[in-house]
Amino acid sequence: MKILVQKCPVPANTILENYSLNGAYADCYRTEVPRRVAFPDFIIAFYTTPLFKLERWILRLTVGKPSTDVQARELADGSRDEFAAWYVEHRKENELLMCDFRGHTRSWLMVIPTRLVSGDRTQLYFGSAVVPRQNPKTGKLTLGPGYQALLGFHTVYSVLLLYSSELHMRHYVK
Repeated sequence: MKILVQKCPVPANTILENYSLNGAYADCYRTEVPRRVAFPDFIIAFYTTPLFKLERWILRLTVGKPSTDVQARELADGSRDEFAAWYVEHRKENELLMCDFRGHTRSWLMVIPTRLVSGDRTQLYFGSAVVPRQNPKTGKLTLGPGYQALLGFHTVYSVLLLYSSELHMRHYVK
């Protein structure tokens, strides 16, 4: 079992592309699995990995935003529009864009199924956007020093989140 997560350009005609075209920082990571994956299964896997559960625990302690695996399933099936520190900003059949409760960052998931002669495959995508804020002293748009300082960590964490989602899906989510 080989899992390869790659950084890639934000795909055209996606919800996340709107942010990358409008001056926000945006990134995107992709992996491919050798089977068909339903989008709700990817959402559940992503938000219920042990790694993401650690983030959920931190959010509960630091900003008072608790969440459960049941709520992740409700988010996946479309019956919930809030989860942990995020709310659904936009949803399509194969895309989900979540906005943090402060309105500064976005998290995006997407699946693209393909059928090849060798069998079904699914590309899994995870991306983020950070909306710049106006610096009150200079008037210029900026991501802010906090986000700039965490960019290296964010890159590694994004790869690990997508990797762990695929691994979790293979073993636990059916």
